[in-house]
Amino acid sequence: MDKALLVLSDGTVFTGKGFGAKGETVGEVVFNTSMVGYQEILTDPSYRGQIVTMTYPQMGNYGINDEDIESLGGPKVNGFVVKEYLDFSINWRSSSSLGDYLHRNNIVGIEGIDTRALTRHLRDHGAQMGIISSVDVDPRSLLRKVRAHPGISAFDLVKEVTAADAYTWNEGCWKWCSPSHPGFNKEGKKGSSVVVYDFGVKFNILRNLVEAGFSVSVVPARTPAEAVLEENPDGIILSNGPGDPETVTYAIENARKLIGKKPIFGICLGHQILGLAMGGRTYKLKFGHHGGNHPVKDLATGRVEITSQNHNYCVDIKSLHGQVSLTHRNLYDGTEEGMRHVDLPVFSVQHHPEGGPGPNDSAHLFKRFREMIER
Repeated sequence: MDKALLVLSDGTVFTGKGFGAKGETVGEVVFNTSMVGYQEILTDPSYRGQIVTMTYPQMGNYGINDEDIESLGGPKVNGFVVKEYLDFSINWRSSSSLGDYLHRNNIVGIEGIDTRALTRHLRDHGAQMGIISSVDVDPRSLLRKVRAHPGISAFDLVKEVTAADAYTWNEGCWKWCSPSHPGFNKEGKKGSSVVVYDFGVKFNILRNLVEAGFSVSVVPARTPAEAVLEENPDGIILSNGPGDPETVTYAIENARKLIGKKPIFGICLGHQILGLAMGGRTYKLKFGHHGGNHPVKDLATGRVEITSQNHNYCVDIKSLHGQVSLTHRNLYDGTEEGMRHVDLPVFSVQHHPEGGPGPNDSAHLFKRFREMIER
């Protein structure tokens, strides 16, 4: 493998070896604390614009399969950073190696660097822009390139990952989440319909909605609120997605028109869009929440749930001036993880209830949404 460099915008340089596609890529460098699930991470549209560093040292040992993708069109990350890439797979479902998968989809990766040192650097100094290159290995040249980049907040990344056309979704969860899944509709009824705004929706959100008893339609991110209301769904989902929520102005405006018209459930970026639509503000975390081991407390029940997370921004609940109540709090850093409107059938969470990072602690939220609609 060829020599490759990762250069951060503050001038820090990491030297390793390239894997995946040969080339050069720029993105915001973040770290993910999950031990497994790299295929789901690579195909999560919320990572558009970012270079993902895995804190667990070995990646690639179970290869890539055709079932566990979270979106169409291949990986959505801008780049991939690992300590040790294993160029073989031992899982019976594997159809290709991780390196081959990245190469086919033109994703540049780097291995052999000290990912612990990189993670500690990002924790101390914050997430920042970086560049990976296996074609230009001059640190000064790469630093000039990365500093010339305006940053991901300069772009609307949702338009790069949303569906081109509306579609329906009928597939439920895999066997592991039915019928013991907390959101599972044991009667198998499809009595309620939902429209999902695709800001970069993960397929497992759609699977969980089907499992909870919904008929599911998905619409592109720019679909006017009026067109959704004409379909007269029983509820509306504002999905996850990438980037700075303030750049998705059309989504904020549409959400503002939908609040009070239909029950709404927001997830991750959808949660942030709801906060902005109600006149609140969002703020950026120092290095974000990315991983499958974040404890979140449900303030109504006192229950602590282990959650999957992938976000750099949070809603400032206080900026909503009493319109909502705080429902969930992150026990790592005390940040806001969920809210509920005090009068209207609207609630949202910052984490990913569909993520299933081992436990399925938060999957019951899909059932909660169904019960809200039924009421």
